[in-house]
Amino acid sequence: MTKSTGQKRRVSQVADYSTRRTMMVDTQVRPSDVTKFPIIEAMLHVPRELYVPAARREIAYLGGNIDLGNGRVMLDPRTLAKMLDALDIQRSDVVLDLGCGLGYSTAVIARLADFVVAVDDDELRADRAQTNLSDNGVDNAAVISGPLAAGAAKSGPYDAIILQGAVERLPDALLAQLKDGGQIAAIFAEGALGVVRIGHKTNGQVNWRFAFNASAPVLSDFGAEKAFVL
Repeated sequence: MTKSTGQKRRVSQVADYSTRRTMMVDTQVRPSDVTKFPIIEAMLHVPRELYVPAARREIAYLGGNIDLGNGRVMLDPRTLAKMLDALDIQRSDVVLDLGCGLGYSTAVIARLADFVVAVDDDELRADRAQTNLSDNGVDNAAVISGPLAAGAAKSGPYDAIILQGAVERLPDALLAQLKDGGQIAAIFAEGALGVVRIGHKTNGQVNWRFAFNASAPVLSDFGAEKAFVL
């Protein structure tokens, strides 16, 4: 294969992914009542295929969660978009993105917010996420490796917190990192199903409301506490 042929093939692949990205937004995001322009623009702009394992790039724009290995997934476009729509992130906001995987959600949120602090509990995955973000010119985000339930208190408190996976419980230490007046979005596992709830913090208390149905694997450290049995 000549250099010219290789360049033409790469250009063709980029164009193909761009077409798939538009189709993803038109068939999965817009029909789900996500109408805020900044979210639409962000999901049209961020190259989702560059934030998944190379072997899964061909399915990057299909509906459904994408397996990242070790029980972790990239949330499907509909779920992520609707969570962001409910949070209504502003350009002045600092956001905590928990379970960022390879960085896609962080890249999308970075186009909505002032700054994003992302956390992943796998050091190699966190390093890959930071590399992906840097390679794609995302300079208003930082990735930290550590326990998800610990959050990133040193960089808080946050205007918004979003979790890229399901939970059965949320520790008070994490909720304490949310600003008064801030919001948190999480998928609560309920058996084989799940529901997204949005929590609004007022006077130090988080009050939850139902948003929509969605499902994902439970994130590490967010499983229900096991009852002690004699």
